[in-house]
Amino acid sequence: MKSVGEAALAMVQEVREQFKNNPKIMTWEQKPDYARCVDISTNASLKAMIPPAILVMATPLLVGYFFGVYALSGLLVGALVSGSQMAISASNTGGAWDNAKKYVEGGEYGGKGSDAHKAAVVGDTVGDPLKDTSGPSLNILIKLMAIISLVFARSFASKYTGGLFEQMVHA
Repeated sequence: MKSVGEAALAMVQEVREQFKNNPKIMTWEQKPDYARCVDISTNASLKAMIPPAILVMATPLLVGYFFGVYALSGLLVGALVSGSQMAISASNTGGAWDNAKKYVEGGEYGGKGSDAHKAAVVGDTVGDPLKDTSGPSLNILIKLMAIISLVFARSFASKYTGGLFEQMVHA
């Protein structure tokens, strides 16, 4: 969510800069540089995904190697339970904000142009990333942690199922 806001701010700054440097855009005499805006969005998306990707892939490996399969099992169960709850909550919250905006646009609370509509648009702006990206991406996070754990499961299992940490303690 934070990355979406930062990318949006960079996009707004780019659009302002284009309007400032090329006033013909406002009179439709010249087209804006759409490719620059797409580049900002794409680069921000890719850059913002690096730390979460490393965290999701490294956590099962570190827990499996250092604390063993029992601790890894607990990690996966915790990720499943908390991730499912967060995904459902994010998707429902985003959907509720979207529905609230549609409700106001339907004529309730003053309809379009009212203060309620302005507030509903702000809510929908926050809600759309929740329901469209944050909620569904948690499903991918849970599956990725489980798959990485399964791929490396044989290397986690050793004479001591507790992992390297327990082997050092028992040595």
